[in-house]
Amino acid sequence: MKYDFVVVGAGISGCTAAQRLAEKGLNVLVVEKKDHIGGCCADKNDENGILIQPYGPHIFHTKHKEIFEYLKRFANFSGYKHKVLSKHNGELYPIPINLTTFNKFFKKNLDSEGMKAYLEKTCPKIEKIKNSRDVAVSRVGEELYEAFIRHYTKKQWDHFPEELDKEVLERLPVRFDEDDYYFSGQEQGMPVGGFSEMFKKMIEHPNITLMLNTDYKKIPKDIEFSKMICTAPIDEFFGFKLGKLQYRSLKFVFETHDKEVYQENSVINHPDPEVPYSRVTEFKLLTGQKNSKTTILREIFTWGGEPMYPVPKKETKELYLKYKELADKQENVYFLGRLGRYRYINMDDACREAIELVNEIINSQK
Repeated sequence: MKYDFVVVGAGISGCTAAQRLAEKGLNVLVVEKKDHIGGCCADKNDENGILIQPYGPHIFHTKHKEIFEYLKRFANFSGYKHKVLSKHNGELYPIPINLTTFNKFFKKNLDSEGMKAYLEKTCPKIEKIKNSRDVAVSRVGEELYEAFIRHYTKKQWDHFPEELDKEVLERLPVRFDEDDYYFSGQEQGMPVGGFSEMFKKMIEHPNITLMLNTDYKKIPKDIEFSKMICTAPIDEFFGFKLGKLQYRSLKFVFETHDKEVYQENSVINHPDPEVPYSRVTEFKLLTGQKNSKTTILREIFTWGGEPMYPVPKKETKELYLKYKELADKQENVYFLGRLGRYRYINMDDACREAIELVNEIINSQK
């Protein structure tokens, strides 16, 4: 058997790359070490028929309309618009921090200009932003930072914000109105039937062969291929010869409750340090499913589990760049995705970068 491409990994990056290659007339073998497609975006029905996401909540959102149109070829999307609440000292507040959060926390009744003036007066002026703490306190001040950001970041990364590169919290928005949507001004929704069904339709193509439960380094000898797109961890590809890159992971604790609704919102963050978990997701409130029971998920930070989130620190960036030097010398091997490029990316960017890579490869062959 001979293929034009082997795609390592059947997550959103791998499935998108495989679909685009196949549509260009190339024969593709997708190799996935897990027993399912979808990577960390995968979902499934639990024993009560509730659609859950075993690797934590994923909500599709994008500013790239063309990416949304592309994925709508493979799924219908619900009109779900995501909101997040944060539970601090028993009270619920909208997140990201907005005018409602600000007024409730400080027991004020200011308008947008009043909020801006207050923060301008009280936020420390930091001339050179060095880390994520500098980013946060310069935008929201010490009190909001302490309540909603400092300990929540520690729960997520096992590092306080001052220990993390500024890029971690540079994406932190502050809103001076009452907009309480988490992804403001973006196309968003949940694929009806789930993400796994969407991925299944993406790779249902006569030019694509899927092998599950298969380590790409143990592909049978009788399979030949010309090129590879690798979405596996880049350090693993090179046998960790320069050392292991750091990834944070999560422990997932699922609970099913004999009630229709468990909590006030689909996702509630828990930033208080005495609470051991970082957030609680109620899946029915994401998907709109009807069921007399409900399943929730509590997330707890862990090291050494499934590699999920690259740790953005100076040392890890330097190590990745050394691996990238090795990667750039590889002939006919391309690295892609959160693990292949050691960078946190959202689903839409994972999809977009896969499309761009395939376009580059095809154009280079003309």
